[in-house]
Amino acid sequence: MKYGYARVSTIHQDLHSQISLLKKQGCEDENIYQDKFTGTKKSRPAFNQLLNELGEGDQLYVTKIDRLARSITDLSNIVQDLQAKKVSISFIKDNIEFVAGAENNSMQTLLFNVLGSFAQFERDLIIERTSEGREIAKQNPNYKEGRPTKFSKKQKAHAISLLDSRTYKEVEEMTGISKSTLIRARRRLK
Repeated sequence: MKYGYARVSTIHQDLHSQISLLKKQGCEDENIYQDKFTGTKKSRPAFNQLLNELGEGDQLYVTKIDRLARSITDLSNIVQDLQAKKVSISFIKDNIEFVAGAENNSMQTLLFNVLGSFAQFERDLIIERTSEGREIAKQNPNYKEGRPTKFSKKQKAHAISLLDSRTYKEVEEMTGISKSTLIRARRRLK
């Protein structure tokens, strides 16, 4: 059976192009597993489900090596585990295929290791740049860790005052401030 795996790192990214490519390889919708998780996490819900589903004689399609894992160690372990289960693996854009039960081509193995190393290198660079950016931002006296607040204290206070005569739903519709945000803000005032 043909299975596909598509992954992006954040919930805001789109999987459409990966899924389209997997369908061109003959993967059916119900056999395409999708995750919106970083490749550095070993515990990815759809990926774990896929691993349990795969068995001898199955074919796994992944668009690129870095979609499977971002560390050369994890990548090698995943491929070895799949080969031990006699599952064939194809990395479509990288033009690398590991056929179950067949001896691996030494050039393919080299290319696989090089591309896996590049994926890990890219991930390490992202972490390094993010850390450098954070350190530069911390030099600003107005720096505040985390996501900026969407509503000012004044806006929240106004919305809370509206709760004296209106329901949470009415205040939410009037101000755009969610019920959960209103509840948290109200708790902080008490």
